[in-house]
Amino acid sequence: MNGVRSSTVDGVVARSARRTPGRTAVRYAGRTWTYQALDAAVGTAAAVLTAEHSLRPGDRVASYAHNSDVYLIAYLACARAGLVHVPVNQNLTGEDLAYILGQSGSSLVLTDPDLAPRIPSAYAVRALRDAPDSLLGALETPRPFMPEHAPDAGALVQLLYTSGTTAQPKGAMMTHGALVHAYVSAVTALDLRATDRPVHSLPLYHSAQMHVFLLPYLAVGAENTILDAPDAGGILDLVEAGEADSLFAPPTVWIGLANHPDFATRELGALRKAYYGASIMPVPVLERLRARLPELAFYNCFGQSEIGPLAMVLGPAEHDGRMDSCGRPVLFVEAEVVDEEGARVPDGTAGEVVYRSPQLCQGYWDKPDESAEAFRDGWFHSGDLAVRDGEGYFTVVDRVKDVINSGGVLVASRQVEDALYTHPAVAETAVVGLPDERWIEAVTAIVVLRAAASEQELIEHAREQLAHFKAPKKVLFVDELPRNASGKILKRELRNRFSTAPA
Repeated sequence: MNGVRSSTVDGVVARSARRTPGRTAVRYAGRTWTYQALDAAVGTAAAVLTAEHSLRPGDRVASYAHNSDVYLIAYLACARAGLVHVPVNQNLTGEDLAYILGQSGSSLVLTDPDLAPRIPSAYAVRALRDAPDSLLGALETPRPFMPEHAPDAGALVQLLYTSGTTAQPKGAMMTHGALVHAYVSAVTALDLRATDRPVHSLPLYHSAQMHVFLLPYLAVGAENTILDAPDAGGILDLVEAGEADSLFAPPTVWIGLANHPDFATRELGALRKAYYGASIMPVPVLERLRARLPELAFYNCFGQSEIGPLAMVLGPAEHDGRMDSCGRPVLFVEAEVVDEEGARVPDGTAGEVVYRSPQLCQGYWDKPDESAEAFRDGWFHSGDLAVRDGEGYFTVVDRVKDVINSGGVLVASRQVEDALYTHPAVAETAVVGLPDERWIEAVTAIVVLRAAASEQELIEHAREQLAHFKAPKKVLFVDELPRNASGKILKRELRNRFSTAPA
């Protein structure tokens, strides 16, 4: 009876298959799946996973693999079979990989042959593709799938591990119902249409690419192209050929596109929708992109894994005059800004963003203390420091843990980064607080250059735009900034790398 009134993740695709069975759903590496064929493959994969690996509803299945069409099919098959999918960053190795597999209690690891040697020998492994016994090969022989107990909206469907930029990853427990609510929020806030031709280039283990774009676009019946990776040249080729008109990418990828030698000369008029998120977009970079492509509609997508992950959107018409804002809450999200005691602060005052939403996770897998800390006083505490204005627009100041205490005065790293990005020699930068005997934490800029510039030149440039106490005390130059596969710069790693105990 529960299933009569509930909606599941795989049901989103099943409905599209009934509505437009012959329409192209997914393209990847020369393979094309109609919605009908995709839905049938999901059923076959569910039958294979449960019959050949003796998996039962509630068992965890890890996906440690590159982007592909069968990665998507495996996720949907887990959803249909009542299994709990555990997407794992394919760049993890050693202890980091073993931690997530062990902490999640995964019974099976779905992988690609080139990644299989990294997986601890204690785990059962099934190749997704490029192997004689791969799941993709098994799809050639259709099988019926008749589950004894079909999942309902309250069943767990995925453990979304946080990126771990500030602490050890935690598995956010996502239900079918939470993600379906998130898909509806994405469709409405981001103007996703069946006529769009989106390209999906970020890793599919990442919640934004999978849950804000690929699944919502499948829900509306769009034609989707999956790429192996966010290659700037390949994306430009698709756009110029008219095969892609919608793209989501983190700021690091947009910066790469803007810096690509062909960006100024290629015919990119087919690109109609540009989505950015996963980390804060430097305003100077956004200004350069809008100047080059004035007809392109930009959407700022903000949130975190625990909420599906879309919480707020700044739409195209809202960018003028507030490009530093992350917008307003989406359909199923309620947000407030509170102080350390949990009391709401006046508009214009910085505080922590807290949420209430059916999109939220059920807590963190096997971490009751962390769950209780995040969910308290009737709200989920995000860890993001933000300001809300009188019209309900939020502007993220920083992660609470990234705010710098310099001489007893709090400095938001984002403001310093935006100032440095206006210097023509700065390709990328991350600002962190490093231990200092005098200042407690010294405002320090880690910079990747595109042209020659000295430390003093960049400090003086920042001082022209900021109060002197906010300007960097020092500038360190590196060849590249460490980041995870979703594009977030790992400031924790930078602090560990450059910190020295004060004398």
